[in-house]
Amino acid sequence: MAIGVDAAVVLSTAVSLAFVPRLVRSGGVGGGGGVGGGAGRVWARPEAFLALVVALVYLNQVLFTVYILRVHGGDASFIARYVPEGWFALADGSSMRSLAAHFPHPGLLAPCMLRVPAFLELPFGLLSYVTVLRWLDRGLYRRVATSWTVWAASLSYTFCFCAVEWILHTPYTVDDIIIRACTGLVTPLLIQWLARQDTDAPTVSSFPQMLLFAISVWALGQLVLTVYDTALLYNLGHFGGRLPGAVVSAVILVAARWRAARTSQGGESGLALMSIGTGLRWALGLFFVPALAVRYGVNFGTPLIAAAAGLLICAAGAVYALREGLSGAGTRRTLLWAAQIALALLAGGAAGVAAVLLVTDTYYEAGVLRAAALCFAVAVAVCALTDRWIDRRAVPRKTVAPGV
Repeated sequence: MAIGVDAAVVLSTAVSLAFVPRLVRSGGVGGGGGVGGGAGRVWARPEAFLALVVALVYLNQVLFTVYILRVHGGDASFIARYVPEGWFALADGSSMRSLAAHFPHPGLLAPCMLRVPAFLELPFGLLSYVTVLRWLDRGLYRRVATSWTVWAASLSYTFCFCAVEWILHTPYTVDDIIIRACTGLVTPLLIQWLARQDTDAPTVSSFPQMLLFAISVWALGQLVLTVYDTALLYNLGHFGGRLPGAVVSAVILVAARWRAARTSQGGESGLALMSIGTGLRWALGLFFVPALAVRYGVNFGTPLIAAAAGLLICAAGAVYALREGLSGAGTRRTLLWAAQIALALLAGGAAGVAAVLLVTDTYYEAGVLRAAALCFAVAVAVCALTDRWIDRRAVPRKTVAPGV
């Protein structure tokens, strides 16, 4: 099935590059300087339902642990032999064992093993992605989430999940594939309904908002990795060690989103800073459909094909962003912009490399996330500072009439 993952990478990338640009382009660059913007129904946001999915994932893990402790005597080797190392580190402390000892009819909890997570994994992934998209550009989020694109993403993600299920074949693989097919039909309907409850707002373009966006994405990514390790890999035994970091990430995320809601989303921004924001919009829009295929292509397909697809999407996003951001700029300003971007990429790249080399991570995604967030934050800071310097020098000095 590795060839199936490679096919998903190629096909989803081709679909995205062929059809998604019109969705990204149709909204243009958001303007206005309103603070926050209307949010429709407060509870009908993707992040609220993402939190609900996470709660269900952890509830299922507790029930799964009860099942293993009571029915299998705490030994998960009968299922662990089907998956790679690093799974099924059970939480078997006194509190968990006490709960298991008093839980009625533990045999009924058998579906908690693999089957229930198979239903929750797709909404967890899609809701995480559209949450980030909404934070950056609510209009783009609504256009993408209410279009056929969310169905294409669901199909791509579901196929990849099913391919990996087949590669890691277990006695429950057929059940899981049927469940994943069902959730692939339900999840897009949920996301489309959520998007219709929302309202448009100015695109994030000011330096403070872009910095808050970077912090928010980093914090959310840390929480997603915590859920991945402690719950989706059935490692509830790791939760105690991960809890302090998760609490810090959650506090940072709440503080960043609280501050973002009270900071101007639009406002004046220079050419370089605006082009960074435009490029990010294009990248997130174009990566929506092939994101999971590219991610799984690294581990279960051909890494070279996954890397080529990722670079192709980045290159396409950069070209579209250049066309949109530099239209109308003169030759001199374009040359200055090129120098700004080169400096920003150099400084951001150095910060990102340092972020990876100075910390050893259990999962490479943690290092990539930290490097990307820091690289973006440093790049937008450089662009904002150089934009201000250039714009200040471009303002002609007032001449004072000589005295009579």
